[in-house]
Amino acid sequence: MRNFRLELCYDGSRYRGWQKQGNTGATIQGKLEDTLSRLLDQPVEVHGAGRTDAGVHARQQTASFRADTALSCAELLALLRAHLPEDIGALSLTQAAPRFHARLNCVGKTYVYRIWNSEQPSVFERKYVWRLPGALDEAAMRRAAAYLIGEHDFAAFHTGRSKKSTVRRIDAIDISRRGEELRISLRGNGFLYNMARIITGTLVDVGQGKRAPEDLQAILESRERACAGPTAPAQGLCLWETQY
Repeated sequence: MRNFRLELCYDGSRYRGWQKQGNTGATIQGKLEDTLSRLLDQPVEVHGAGRTDAGVHARQQTASFRADTALSCAELLALLRAHLPEDIGALSLTQAAPRFHARLNCVGKTYVYRIWNSEQPSVFERKYVWRLPGALDEAAMRRAAAYLIGEHDFAAFHTGRSKKSTVRRIDAIDISRRGEELRISLRGNGFLYNMARIITGTLVDVGQGKRAPEDLQAILESRERACAGPTAPAQGLCLWETQY
């Protein structure tokens, strides 16, 4: 039995997120497991570094799986590329150390949220950006983001109930403009369900003058989801990188 490390990218537009679900086959994990199980003629369980939400994309997601096969990594990679749907791309496949686990060994993730901040349409990027016309105070957004750097209880920036700790560490939030596009890059040791999108929605509230940058401290301390801003649309978010 060999342990494999798979790097992949995907367009999440037509999927219900990463995690497989019993009521649908339209998940990234489900597609990978079905494809690998057919190719290798054995049940294969795939673990991902992060569980991206429905409609969220990935530029570089890391997965691991075990399989009993004599195929080389190059041969199996070629088969994956030939049989996966065109919106899931296998970037690389290597044999990993026996104890490697994509989720448990991941020490950090970077997410990038793209905002099309223009009155003009963005026809060819519409599935990958949040179209948001109107002026945004980027300096105020950066001041607000500074309150989130470090280790905090991010319960207010989390949807649903969590049986585990809601404490996470954010190492950096970078807000940059590329013409009409505003990008928010978030790097940290882990993210709760909807956390990156709620942070984005809250920072946009600040940019629109609906909140003051200083409000972020009170939102953190409240630990109440209702105190934070809206959840930004899924299509603007991309899992940019996983760190090990």
